[in-house]
Amino acid sequence: MNAVWPRRTPLEEREYRRRHLAAALRIFARLGFDEGAGGHLTARDPLMPGCFWVNAFGQPFAHVRASDVLLVNAEGQVLEGEGRINPAAYAIHAQVHAARPDVVAAAHTHSVHGRAWSSLGRQLDPISQDACAFFEDHALHADFSGVVLDAEEGKRIAASLGGAKAVILANHGLMTVGGSVAEACWWFVAMERSCQAQLLAEAAGTPRLITDDDARRTRDLMGSPALGRLNFRPLYEQVVRAQPELLD
Repeated sequence: MNAVWPRRTPLEEREYRRRHLAAALRIFARLGFDEGAGGHLTARDPLMPGCFWVNAFGQPFAHVRASDVLLVNAEGQVLEGEGRINPAAYAIHAQVHAARPDVVAAAHTHSVHGRAWSSLGRQLDPISQDACAFFEDHALHADFSGVVLDAEEGKRIAASLGGAKAVILANHGLMTVGGSVAEACWWFVAMERSCQAQLLAEAAGTPRLITDDDARRTRDLMGSPALGRLNFRPLYEQVVRAQPELLD
């Protein structure tokens, strides 16, 4: 994952990440990935790498502006912004960011098809070129132990994720990570839709799998950071044009 800041100072990069985080939350709202007070997206702070930005607990995704996201330290203290952090967001994201210095952003919500697929206790199969983005690059966290509220469970999730771009949390949902907010957001969108596609395909019959070699070649393109950022761009431009106040 490439976390290099192209022609931006760390202060400019901070604002860039905050705006992308707000846009990603608005995109998730548009796609119906939010539900009640659950779900959280984070972005590592470029000035204080031990801290991250996160949406406030209970604020609707559809209302989030760049100025609304909270800066939280490794101890879970809110350093900037108004509101409080979802305890599960801290328990999970703090451990993922600590375990993966390459990860700039992480996304987790209780999307419908991700939840349905997670109940099967399986990884996704390479049944389409889009699903190939996750071939041998996603993991399964197989043990559900209730709402994640303690650091030890967060550490176990981070361990299950390993070096992958995504993890299926059994009986819970999906989590994706990336070297930018754009990547983490797009991988979540793509994984949710891949779960939906496989559920539909298996309901209709037995999907034909892409061969391992072809799946790897496809993954190297479809699952690359550059493609993640490229695919995020139309979603970003659409939501910013329709809701420019999110950048405030």
